Amino acid sequence: MPQSRSLSWLTVPTPLPSGPMHVAVTPLGVASAGYLEHLDELPRCTDESKIAAVTGRMADYLAGRSRELGLPIDWSLSSGPHRAVLQTLWRDVPYGRTITYGELASRSGVFEDVAEPGLAARTVGQMMAANPVALLVPCHRVVAADGIGGFGGGRVGIEVKRWLLTLEGVLEPTLDWNGPL
Repeated sequence: MPQSRSLSWLTVPTPLPSGPMHVAVTPLGVASAGYLEHLDELPRCTDESKIAAVTGRMADYLAGRSRELGLPIDWSLSSGPHRAVLQTLWRDVPYGRTITYGELASRSGVFEDVAEPGLAARTVGQMMAANPVALLVPCHRVVAADGIGGFGGGRVGIEVKRWLLTLEGVLEPTLDWNGPL
């Protein structure tokens, strides 16, 4: 885990229903990105090049100008099976595609000894809820076998998931869509 003194935080404006994202950077890359967190009393990022890279790349992605964020990830806030599942998602599920919780569990190889039906998929759901680098590791692309599935943050979280899946062309825009066309 990164030492707390090496984490510095910035707020990135977004068009997402949740409002701005809060991002922690380290010398290795982005270590944390969240939709509904508060940054009071956390060390602020003052590195102008990191601020410009993170805000610029996120703005391009959320405006539909880029399909890749292209930001380095500091994986230190995840470990073991959680990291393996997150890295499988990051590596194997590109922009505009989705995967079910069960398919991700199977593809990751982490749950080969789990016999209880549905347990691996439910565990992956919990792992997605605990994804420290949301958006960079696209947990919004993980869906239920019978629909969109959940997303952290309650109603606003589901709205964020729908917004991102609409941006990526997985879902058709609705009349209230406020994203890029």
